[in-house]
Parts: sequence; C-alpha cells; structure tokens
Amino acid sequence: MVRTPALTATVDMQAGVTYADVLRPSGKAYAAFYDAALILGGSILVGLSAQAAILLPFSPVPITGQTFAVLLMGALLGARRASLCMLIYIAEGAAGLPVFALGQGGLAVLLGPRGGYIVGFITAAYITGLLAEKGWDRRIGPTLAAMAFGNMAIYAFGLAWLCCLMGVSRTVLAVGFYPFVIGDLLKIALAAILLPSGWKLLRYSGLTAEGTGHVPDSS
Repeated sequence: MVRTPALTATVDMQAGVTYADVLRPSGKAYAAFYDAALILGGSILVGLSAQAAILLPFSPVPITGQTFAVLLMGALLGARRASLCMLIYIAEGAAGLPVFALGQGGLAVLLGPRGGYIVGFITAAYITGLLAEKGWDRRIGPTLAAMAFGNMAIYAFGLAWLCCLMGVSRTVLAVGFYPFVIGDLLKIALAAILLPSGWKLLRYSGLTAEGTGHVPDSS
C-alpha cells in the first residue's frame, strides 16, 4: 500500500518557510516532483500574465501583469524555486515559445527594449523569495518593502539595458519608468494585502506541518 508522504515544513518565522513549503512532501522523490511542478507551473503562470498587456504609443515596453506574477512567485515559492522558475520562463521564450508579452517569443525580444526587464525577473524573484523566507510576507509593512525591493531590481536591469540601447538620457525614464510607477504601486499594495492575509488563513485553519496546527502570529 502506498503511504501518503508526511508534510515536512513547520510554519515558523525563522525556519525559511514559504507558502510552497507548507504542503511540501517529505519523501525525496515526492519533494523533487513537487518542486519541479511548482517551478514549471510558475513559469507558465508568468507567461500567461504577460498576455495581459497594454501597448503604450510612446514606449516600446508594454504594461503587463508580469511584474505582479514575478513578485508573487518569489513570495510563494522562495528564492531558489522562484529564480529557477524565471530561468525556465526565459528559456521558454528564448526557444521561441510565445510566452513574452503580446504572444511573442525568441531571442529578438530579449535583445530588444524589454530584454532588461525580463532578465531582471530572476533577481527580483530571488530577492522577494529570500525576504519571504525571512518572514517578511507575514505583515503588511515588510511585505510592501519586499515587493518594492523586488520591483526595484526589475527597474535596475530594465533601465540599464534601455540606456545601452538608447543612451543615457531623460527619455529612458520617460519611456521605461514613469508610465509604470502607478501600476506597480497598485500591484505592490495588492500583494501586501494578499500575502499576510493568506498566512492568517493558514493559522486559523490549522493547515500546518505534521498536524502541529501552529502558524506563529506575527501581528
């Protein structure tokens, strides 16, 4: 008879636990399959979020739901899984799959104006995931900070690459930063509401590792 693997993660502020760890099985084979499924599934979700895109007449970079998905994957999966998820996503796009915004794919997109932002997803997901592992996603304030740091990483890579393509000028900020600030602030605020609320639901439901029923209250 096949025995159901026990859950391994005790939800603890100091244990490096993310949402993904709450249901992670203890057996190595089960855990490896679980991690692979989350990484691949996360890359698909990021690709789908990229299709919610708005073209701007004055910018080569569209507004998409991607940044929200990237930061959310970081908080949900943790640093290692989330950064691997972004690497897989970029590899899918580079191979020609239509996972980039507007159903596009191929190396031309990565070498174009959007390339820096997309590459920045790896660092952004890692930063957000690392901070989530330290418990920053349990309260609204630290969650806001974690999401902001992740978003700053995306801008750092994106604007640096735009400067390489367009030269260092105010035009780079006009087409690659200012149009996205309000939307990104809204995404960060939404994440700051959803993530701590999710931990509270876990605590109240008692869905924790090995039936301990313990999710620390960080409020």
